[in-house]
Amino acid sequence: MLSAPARDRAWIAAHIPHGGRMCLLDAVLEWSAQHVVCCADNQRAADHPLRQFGRLGAACGIEYAAQAMAVHGALLADGAPAAPAPGMLVSARQVELHVLRLDDIAQPLRIRAERLGAAAGLLLYAFSVHAGARLLLDGRASVLLGHAPVSDPPRSP
Repeated sequence: MLSAPARDRAWIAAHIPHGGRMCLLDAVLEWSAQHVVCCADNQRAADHPLRQFGRLGAACGIEYAAQAMAVHGALLADGAPAAPAPGMLVSARQVELHVLRLDDIAQPLRIRAERLGAAAGLLLYAFSVHAGARLLLDGRASVLLGHAPVSDPPRSP
């Protein structure tokens, strides 16, 4: 396991495409070539960017996990001559929400993403979000590396 000094919110915001309030993670707690563990303590904020109808639903934890995956890619590429390839979350599967909402969780969130595999520009991660020992949600996600495909405009008959 590699330590993560100075991998705070400012470092994260400078290394992933999520800026301003949409950068949800506060710090990297630990990481290795296979996984990353981050923390966040903003789920109770009244002005949380994903909050709707006065609440932050548990499914928003998938965005926390996706940002942890982006952080993992940035950590692996840190010091590399080229910037990491941009990624896009293309699927979330086997997601289990063990709570209804996140905004009523008093403890900081601990977000873990573990890379399970990679092939042809596609990454597979398992993820989980905890508060203390309590599992809030978990699942798997696929990330497509590179730019989104551009389709040709529709042609007139």
